[in-house]
Amino acid sequence: MANNKTFLGLNIYTVVGVVFFVAALLLLVCLCARIRRRRFIHSALLYDRCAGYVAKIQTGPGVSEKRVKDEGGGTPIGGGNEGDMVVVVVGSSSQGSLSPSASMVSSLSSEVANIGWGRWYMLRELEIATNGFCEKNVIGEGGYGVVYRAVLPDCSVVAVKSLLDKKGQAEKEFKVEVEAIGKVRHKNLVGLIGYCAEGTQRKLVYEYVDNGNLEQWLHGNLGPVSPLTWDIRMKITLGTAKGLAYLHEGLEPKVVHRDIKSSNILLDKKWNSKVSDFGLAKLLGPDASHVTTRVMGTFGCVAPEYASTGMLNEGSDVYSFGILLMEIISGRRPVDYARPPREVNLVEWFKSLVASRRGDEVVDPLIDVQPSPRALKRALLVCLRCIDLDAKKRPKMGQVVHMLEGVEFPFHGVSPIFKIRSFTF
Repeated sequence: MANNKTFLGLNIYTVVGVVFFVAALLLLVCLCARIRRRRFIHSALLYDRCAGYVAKIQTGPGVSEKRVKDEGGGTPIGGGNEGDMVVVVVGSSSQGSLSPSASMVSSLSSEVANIGWGRWYMLRELEIATNGFCEKNVIGEGGYGVVYRAVLPDCSVVAVKSLLDKKGQAEKEFKVEVEAIGKVRHKNLVGLIGYCAEGTQRKLVYEYVDNGNLEQWLHGNLGPVSPLTWDIRMKITLGTAKGLAYLHEGLEPKVVHRDIKSSNILLDKKWNSKVSDFGLAKLLGPDASHVTTRVMGTFGCVAPEYASTGMLNEGSDVYSFGILLMEIISGRRPVDYARPPREVNLVEWFKSLVASRRGDEVVDPLIDVQPSPRALKRALLVCLRCIDLDAKKRPKMGQVVHMLEGVEFPFHGVSPIFKIRSFTF
């Protein structure tokens, strides 16, 4: 009798098992491909939403664009209004559905991975680079989040800022920093290398500056003599001024930092300064004299007109720079309640000494070799001009750079001491 449980000499149950195994394997391959495709599309669209603008992607069959503003290959920093954003819809232009072909996904992946000003990092990459965001790799922290030292697979060292998600604040700061300095490259501004946005996680990847920040060097317990000589302090001051001048005068729209202070000035081993932390920055268009915003910044460093009205422009940064220069010269904090009542506020103490011709007493006693009278007078006058209560009388940062370089003295043909004494306080 023929065995009705065989097929081509094989047991029928074996055949059925093989068929099911092959079918399951094919289904698994299809699911993996679909998940990878959806994950990439999600990342690309998330980039559009978080960064606020994208470079214009070449169009082709199956790709449509909405609200496109052609800026000759890309949009400027800030991207203008939201209505000028490039929104790429992958799929049928008539249906607007997310159903790209494999070739389109590959092309879009290439464009996003090399957008021209930063790299998209996956969260897993940054977890590995920071050893799971471990505490020993923390190099800074504050209300914005935590900064980690990270080592990438190519052995390069970077700084990863992990933004805290407080009522959507991480999303806002992520967008602000990308818009403000995403394309900016200047030796006195910390460089943004890349970014990461997965779920609620927002990370920014910066160049690593290996010598701490100015606050640590000014106020740390470093012994009876400060390693920051007068010349080093003036080098740091000049570099910071150049970085701010570039933000105010070298970009369109201009960038107002809004939080200039010693802890946001990073230093390398050669004492070159780099302005960092653009989470509070605002963009100011060419036709705008100011922008009205909620008052933010650090107590003791905020311009008085901004604190009272919320009207912000580059003059607010100039005032904060003047406070920073006072801090660099004196080694004192902008506000220090540990000092006698008349010395708590750095500005008032500084002005009173200069007005009474005791300007040499404002110099940090930890400086081993005191500055020359001419160098000190120049620095004091720059301070006083930057903190003028009349914002219109404050110099531009480009003028400050010239003053510090000695190209242009703050007041021509008039005795510096006379001008200091006659300054209106």
